[in-house]
Amino acid sequence: MMLLELLLPLEPYFGVLNVVRYITFRTAAASLTALVVSLVLGPWMIRKLRDFQIEQVIRQEGPQSHHAKAGTPTMGGLLILTSAIVPTLLWADIADPYVWITVLATLGFGAVGFTDDYLKIVRRSHHGLRPRYKIGGQLLVALGVGVAVLVLAEQNPPLYNTRLIFPFFKNLIPDLGWFYVPFAAFVLVAWSNAVNLTDGLDGLAISTFGVAATAFTALAYVTGHAVLADYLLLVRFPVSELTIFCGALVGASLGFLWYNSYPAEIFMGDVGSLALGGALATVSVLIKQELLLVIVGGIFVLEAASVVIQVASFKMTGRRVFRMAPLHHHFELIGWSEPKVIARFLILAIIFALFSLTTLKLR
Repeated sequence: MMLLELLLPLEPYFGVLNVVRYITFRTAAASLTALVVSLVLGPWMIRKLRDFQIEQVIRQEGPQSHHAKAGTPTMGGLLILTSAIVPTLLWADIADPYVWITVLATLGFGAVGFTDDYLKIVRRSHHGLRPRYKIGGQLLVALGVGVAVLVLAEQNPPLYNTRLIFPFFKNLIPDLGWFYVPFAAFVLVAWSNAVNLTDGLDGLAISTFGVAATAFTALAYVTGHAVLADYLLLVRFPVSELTIFCGALVGASLGFLWYNSYPAEIFMGDVGSLALGGALATVSVLIKQELLLVIVGGIFVLEAASVVIQVASFKMTGRRVFRMAPLHHHFELIGWSEPKVIARFLILAIIFALFSLTTLKLR
């Protein structure tokens, strides 16, 4: 780890530097570093995006109230990625394979989102990558993560495996073997798109994501901690360094929310939403909490499910279940103000996250 190698030699002279050995300290440091980087770089990035006319294009079929958002700088996900990954590389063990799998997967999904955003801006349209190319790019990155997990499982069978842990069940842990690769790919693609669908109101996606990332900071820590994992009846894996990555995501989320809160000065774009969804899903795969992710990110599940239900209902019956999908638009159209929708969804996100943590002992 970069800073550890620099600071530990000074420990004989400054005993307090011993704290850099601890995951908890480095997680807090990464989170604060990410927050500071985001807050400091935010105004500069907003100016640069305006200078280059990288501005949001609004869907014509969306709510009429959203048309006023046209021209707001977008692709702010670049700020989130910088704020999260730089502190991770500073404070985490850069020799840890789990850290690199997560960082590279996050950047991979971000690259797909960047391409989509770039095409939207060039064309001055909300149509970016064709769906098959967009899903294809996501699938390619996701399969890479699945294969990496399979390789880790084969190289370190005592330390890692391809088993699937079910919440609430202590002994239900089937080994998926090779099938784990397509399973992991499905999880990553589904979640990157679920966060993308949630990114429709000022501060909605980043605030609910920040809550989920906080929950996964705790989950990564207890999964890699021998005593806590044994106490909570969890299967322990050597993934402690991912706690630092998750902490950096929390700090980056708070920093970006400062500028993305209603009324937003900047939007994250697909480069942000796809990367964040992919990052959260990759962490869930590596710490073997893929199924618990459904509870932690309950808001994202509801948003994605509303789109699936709406499309299926319209194709089969010609009728819509919701006034508009994703779900947050439905509540806007029934009269909730945008800040009220955001606040209530955030409350639900916190409830989902807290409930997910209680399941660790309910098994």
